[in-house]
Amino acid sequence: MIIRKQFKFENAHIVRGCSSIKCRSSIHGHSYIVELLFESNFLDNGQMVYDFGLMKQNMKDLVESFDHAITLWSGDSAEYVKDMKKHSARWVELPVSPSAEQFSRVIFLMIDRLLQLTSTVNGEKEVKLNSVIVHETASGYAQCFSDDAYNENMGIILLEDIIFSEEVLESFHDSELFEKMKRRETFVNPTSV
Repeated sequence: MIIRKQFKFENAHIVRGCSSIKCRSSIHGHSYIVELLFESNFLDNGQMVYDFGLMKQNMKDLVESFDHAITLWSGDSAEYVKDMKKHSARWVELPVSPSAEQFSRVIFLMIDRLLQLTSTVNGEKEVKLNSVIVHETASGYAQCFSDDAYNENMGIILLEDIIFSEEVLESFHDSELFEKMKRRETFVNPTSV
């Protein structure tokens, strides 16, 4: 069975190297809709694959880390990256260009790592992240599966190479969330949310 949880965020970026002149040469923004799809052949004690309420914790923080922020590519002009960080309290720096495709891969990697590190307490079994869909516009989206997220041909993405501004980190319910994920610390789901 597959279940889906939807999140939203507003974000600005430039996608260098693309065909669209406006997209590659001007800062612009989108109202993103992100869908996280999970699968399992089992149901938990509440007859669910995974309680949607649990997703409103750390998963929500990770997706919404991009909200009202500018996303930067570490391979862009050093002067541009420095200026954007100087003029924005909320920013995220990625080792890949912030296209819808790469957003879906980055979010997949973060949610997948979090899920792997989470100990469940309500009978959940073999819950896997099926895919991540990132809608950049009403008519355009990218969908990332595990093979895409870990695909060397699309550029390696390491969590250690993703940098969040202090403002973003402080907005997490647990300001150490991302550092704990990088250290592969275990998370335990609460019994009630």
